[in-house]
Amino acid sequence: MVHGGAGTLDDARQRAMGDAWRAAIGTVLAHGRRLLERGDCAVEVVEACVMLLEDDPLFNAGRGSVLNEAGAVEMDAAIMDGRDLAAGAVAGVHHLPNPVALASRLLRDNGPVMLVGEGAMRFAAQCGITQVSDDYFLLAERLAQLEQARAGQTTMLDHVEAAPADETGKYGTVGAVARDIHGHLAAATSTGGLVNKRLGRVGDSPLIGAGVYADDETCAVSATGHGEDFMRCVIAKTIADHVDMQGLDARQATRAGMDYLLRRVRGRGGVIVIDHHGNCASGFTTRNMIHGWIEHGAEAVVRL
Repeated sequence: MVHGGAGTLDDARQRAMGDAWRAAIGTVLAHGRRLLERGDCAVEVVEACVMLLEDDPLFNAGRGSVLNEAGAVEMDAAIMDGRDLAAGAVAGVHHLPNPVALASRLLRDNGPVMLVGEGAMRFAAQCGITQVSDDYFLLAERLAQLEQARAGQTTMLDHVEAAPADETGKYGTVGAVARDIHGHLAAATSTGGLVNKRLGRVGDSPLIGAGVYADDETCAVSATGHGEDFMRCVIAKTIADHVDMQGLDARQATRAGMDYLLRRVRGRGGVIVIDHHGNCASGFTTRNMIHGWIEHGAEAVVRL
């Protein structure tokens, strides 16, 4: 399963961008399926899928990341392996086309789980991870969004024509969850955050248990939405706990998690979930969530 953000997409936006979003999600699902069918492990598959989403300027992650108040990108990402609960996360990184690749390196390095800012960038240089110039991220749409947000003295959600962050829009995080042929689970999430966000702001995406979680004994979760809401509810771990402690399947646990998010903080956003039995589920408290899934022997399903 993969997602490309949740929120409220008006009819005009869906008509203009719907085909492109469906095609992009379908391409990523097909790639993930090929990797799983050849025997790749789940953590490798979610990394590869999120990298494809980061490479696509349609989505607010990697190349398509929105700009902060300083006119620069600050990206966050995390990845988790359900086999042994190994995880890696980075926050406030720049010049990286694929932040999830750096998070993955931390996962494999068996050292710190999370690095931020210049410490993360120094680690990226030590690892020889590809870096690019600022121009790679300075897309015309992102520059226009920043100017609009500055004019209104507000932050904005990705892909919004004229709405500030507390109105309608799309939360442009990307993510993936997978279960491989050995039954192992993994999850990954990546984001560029909010347009015109305060320098140094970090949302839920790189926080283990909030924006991402994976445990072979329960489920794998990737979240998208208003980061502060998901942080307060520790929503990914909350869903996993419903599987663990109450014996719920993916659909039931997702419903319970979204109900809790809405009841406690009126939280906005959504999740994709695969449980340890291979059941898939999605849930969202917004009008829309760009997401899709593909199962063995079945066709891909994409929903906006």
